This record gives sequence, structure tokens and C-alpha cells, in this order.
Amino acid sequence: MAFDDVQLIPVNGYGPEDVVVDGLGRVYTGLADGRIIRLSDEGRRIDLVADTGGRPLGIELFGDDELLVCDAERGVLVVSLGAGTVRTLVAEVAGAPMLFCNNAAVGRDGTVYFSDTSTRFPITRWRDDLIEQTGTGRLFRRSPNGTIDLLADSLHFANGVALVPDESCVVVAETSALRLRRIWLTGERAGTNDVFLGDLRGFPDNISTGSDGLIWVAQASPKVAALDRVRRLPALLRSVVRSLPDWAQPSPARSCGVLAVSARGEIMHDMGGEIDGFHLLTGVRECAGRLYFGSLQEGCVATTAAPGT
Repeated sequence: MAFDDVQLIPVNGYGPEDVVVDGLGRVYTGLADGRIIRLSDEGRRIDLVADTGGRPLGIELFGDDELLVCDAERGVLVVSLGAGTVRTLVAEVAGAPMLFCNNAAVGRDGTVYFSDTSTRFPITRWRDDLIEQTGTGRLFRRSPNGTIDLLADSLHFANGVALVPDESCVVVAETSALRLRRIWLTGERAGTNDVFLGDLRGFPDNISTGSDGLIWVAQASPKVAALDRVRRLPALLRSVVRSLPDWAQPSPARSCGVLAVSARGEIMHDMGGEIDGFHLLTGVRECAGRLYFGSLQEGCVATTAAPGT
């Protein structure tokens, strides 16, 4: 299914990588300069909520009047919507700062599941991790009492995180492996993991659980053949490619995609193609029959009707 009737909403900034929508239909996103903003009245009003002082990525509603923000440089943060204050929830794991905190999901009891993309490369070198396929990504759980547990490691570019509606498992996107991995939280399989959905046509990025109970998956770009060829080069030649300017390296395509997946791993909706004026679709949120898209490299968010509405 092609994208249809997509509206672009300027954000007066750059790189609204992820989006979340509150009960009043207001859209929150984080920008490359550290600002957290709120878009209302179909984008005609933009309010500054806070400034993380880092690079905010994944964003979730948290508590009665708060946002949970995964800041690639500062860790998991909590932002007060009223006061605009920022406090750190998780800065270190296993005694060391996270290098690339990326995305999160929040359970009904306040448990936070969050991803750390790489232990080798920060967000400014995300292309390097895709080329090297370091397999150093991790998924963590922070319980309401503050305990932090490692749920999965050796993930390939750990990215988006989402809980299935009954919270029996959590799903994490492995961007460079073109798959979603499932970690079981309850039942006989608790503590084990398996492939939830594999062999995707595009690179999965942020994922989220919609109001429709489906897991929505942002696909930033279709698979890039040049990237596969670079990955097969000897280490020395790979390092040469990594040293080239961005325009000379394997790059994402202009087309992008969105999947909606049931809790059983069945694809229910598959949208794809080019969106005029919008590319590198890295965040998706379904709310009340509408889809909202974020992008790592655009100056706007996008919205369209969800399939079947």
C-alpha cells in the first residue's frame, strides 16, 4: 500500500527522530539541538517543553505529567511537562555510561524497557555501526524500584522497543539485521528470546504499540545493496569507506515504509514508497486512527490516516 495524503508539519528545527501523541492529540518530539517541543492545533502552535542538553531520540508518555526521553548522549531522562525540568532516570548500566541510548517502552506498572544501540559507536557514527555490524546492542529493563536488568545483548544495532498489549513479551528492532527480536517476560518461555519478524525488506527503526493494539514499525529505508557489498570487504577497506564523507558512503534511499504487526508476529498493514518532502522515516505512532511519523533528517513531522480508517 502506498502512502496517501500525507501532511507535513514543520517543527522549526531539525531531526524530529521520534514522536508520541497525548490524549488531546498533541504531538511531542525531540530535535537535534536538544529541544523537546509540543505541536498542537495541527502544527500551528509549537511550544518548547524542555531542553535535554543532548540528542533526544525515543520519546514516551510517562506518569501523569511527564515524558520519558531516550537521549543518545545522556541516557534515559524524565521531562516534566509542567515545569520543563529534566531529571536523569538511567545514566549508567553495568557501571559505565551508555554510548547510544535509543528507544524505550513503558509498562503499565512503570517498568521501563530501553535499548542501547552500540558499545562501540555513538549516534554521530551510526553509519559505522551499520557497516561493521558490531552486534554490541543491548536491551535493559528498569523496574520501578530502580533495579536494572540486562534482558538481551549481542543485538545488531538495537533500536525501537515495544510491548505487546498483554506485556507477555517485549520486542526490539535489530536495525542492521533487518529483523525484530522478541524477549519473553512471562510464562514458560520467560527469559528466552526468538525472532519475532525477520527478513524485512527495510531497516526497522523505532517501533511502538498503537491504540489499535498493533506494533507499528518504522522502516527508514529499503535494504541498501551497496551496504551489503561494503560489509563483505576486508576490515582495512571497510575502515576506508567509513572515513569517506557521508555522501560517498552507502546511504538510505528516499523511499521508506511502515509495518503494522500483530502480537503474534503477523503483518496486518504494509505501507511503503516515497513521501514528497520527507525521507528517513525513523519514528511511527498510531493514535485514534492516525499515523504520525518522525525523521532523523527532516525539519518536519508527517501525519496521515491509518489504513482502514
